[in-house]
Amino acid sequence: MDLNLNRADYLQVGVTSQKTMKLLPASKHRATQKVVVGDHDGIVMCFGMKKGEAVTVFKTLPGQKIARLELGGALNTPQEKIFIAAGSEIRGFTKRGKQFLSFETNLTESIKAMHISGSDLFLSASYIYNHYCDCKDQHYYLSGDKINDVICLPVERLLREVPVLACQDRVLRVLQGSDVTYEIEVPGPPTVLALHNGNGGDSGEDLLFGTSDGKLGLIQITTSKPIHKWEIRNEKKRGGILCVDSFDIVGDGVKDLLVGRDDGMVEVYGFDNANEPVLRFDHTLSESVTSIQGGCVGKDGYDEIVVSTYSGWITGLTTEPVHKESGPGEELKFNQEMQNKISSLRSELEQLQYKVLQEREKYQQSSQSSKAKSAVPSFSVNDKFTLNKDDASYSLILEVQTAIDNVLIQSDVPIDLLDVDKNSAVVSFSSCDSESNDNFLLATYRCQANTTRLELKIRSIEGQYGTLQAYVTPRIQPKTCQVRQYHIKPLSLHQRTHFIDHDRKGEGVFKSDNISTISILKDVLSKEATKRKINLNISYEINEVSVKHTLKLIHPKLEYQLLLAKKVQLIDALKELQVHEGNTNFLIPEYRCILEEADHLQEEYKKQPAHLERLYGMITDLFIDKFKFKGTNVKTKVPLLLEILDSYDQNALIAFFDAA
Repeated sequence: MDLNLNRADYLQVGVTSQKTMKLLPASKHRATQKVVVGDHDGIVMCFGMKKGEAVTVFKTLPGQKIARLELGGALNTPQEKIFIAAGSEIRGFTKRGKQFLSFETNLTESIKAMHISGSDLFLSASYIYNHYCDCKDQHYYLSGDKINDVICLPVERLLREVPVLACQDRVLRVLQGSDVTYEIEVPGPPTVLALHNGNGGDSGEDLLFGTSDGKLGLIQITTSKPIHKWEIRNEKKRGGILCVDSFDIVGDGVKDLLVGRDDGMVEVYGFDNANEPVLRFDHTLSESVTSIQGGCVGKDGYDEIVVSTYSGWITGLTTEPVHKESGPGEELKFNQEMQNKISSLRSELEQLQYKVLQEREKYQQSSQSSKAKSAVPSFSVNDKFTLNKDDASYSLILEVQTAIDNVLIQSDVPIDLLDVDKNSAVVSFSSCDSESNDNFLLATYRCQANTTRLELKIRSIEGQYGTLQAYVTPRIQPKTCQVRQYHIKPLSLHQRTHFIDHDRKGEGVFKSDNISTISILKDVLSKEATKRKINLNISYEINEVSVKHTLKLIHPKLEYQLLLAKKVQLIDALKELQVHEGNTNFLIPEYRCILEEADHLQEEYKKQPAHLERLYGMITDLFIDKFKFKGTNVKTKVPLLLEILDSYDQNALIAFFDAA
């Protein structure tokens, strides 16, 4: 079934965090709903739409940044009480804006995630989980890695409390009281949890999760073990998932899955007969989607998807058609409404221009005063630095609440900047002296007007570790800049495993197919132990077969890159033959395929030198490390190795490794 949705921007609040916008329950079926949203200025705002205009129901005074907003109420009643988390405090408001709760949790860290169920409150800071009942402390858990989200399966259906934590180490931890019942490994760091269909599905135990690398899945949380139901692998390489909701936007009686991603993508998944999700609709916004809800906001009877974005826009994707068929009377009414709207916008614009002039004068006076404190304007930056294990690269995403002017990237370790299709910024590189000032990379990205989000792709070299810095300068006056730092780890392209023998004490056993990995670990551990004056005994066993095995693992990638070069060299000659003969029927299928994929092959070939250089580097390191463990320095033989690689043959390469 085709789904056509039209965009309507309702209003803009301040910068928003993940899961800080909700729709209040409707008074009757498909009636318009009020929107409630909390922002970084600490303001909670509730509004509804009337004749195309946003009408405020209530708006609180500014305060601490709001990290989460949830709806609650007595179990089995409409959930229309508003709860917000700001700093270490929980506040509660009625749907009219009257505050009825102020609960100071006394947590040492700010609250990052929250779930409400009746009189039970489930909270997490970075590493600490707390459960309160009627504001009294009940249970506590300290996590080994950061907690990104918390949820509890529906108590009214299961008659038991089952809190679940989404942790950065790619694990969902299922709790009972203060103890972990069991752990579930998921395919990426989980960023968001939600009950399937809003109520846990048929069993009440179905839990949706989204990950920072864009994967989505459904797991049934039974009393004894998890049951994995389905998973979407993010083949299209879209952004990380920040929010999900269940709502029947298609109108077929089955709730669809609404997904918001950090690259601005909004997706709708429907469910076929096999209960597998199928993508029905997608729409791209210019900034990350922090909250998503299905409901009815703009006009009675027209369902829509309502989203909040990072910079605070509340936007609807509505089923209401843009162009309506109408009689003369309706058309006149529509024109009058449009005139009123234009007049209202003009008036609002004049007021804003006057306010800007006033603020500019005020700023000039305060900055020139002898008692002037720092008058540097502040701005919010949302950043994410994550490993993409599929192509062994890092994504650095920088999002600013206002337009970005430029971003300077500096690194004290060698890294490669890779092309990103979504990135329209112009990059220029500066020469740098790595010997005197530890600068291996200096690059400037100049952004086009109104760019608020920049995505960079970076590839590091394992064993070379240090710091990457991003200097972010927005288009605001006076010029100001924020610096963000990201650590490049020694084994930067490795990720955590979850199968560890806890019976071993005081020692670590590291195993790898690749000798170079062990070599990097040995060097880094020795260096860190010396720095900390710790005595380490390091012993190692090298299996000669592992070298040949690693070369065989690299072989398909190397062979593909070399074959790509050969294919590209044939393209011009094949095109000439095609022009001469008038068609390609006389060519063998392999050559016809090369011509059909010519553009794609040439595009890929542009990136080929970097890929080949990296593969050559891995093989060279493997060669040096193999003999380093035997106490032999073979760096003088590296030129000969490179000659063999230039006329690559797998058997000749293996023979060289054996004979050296």
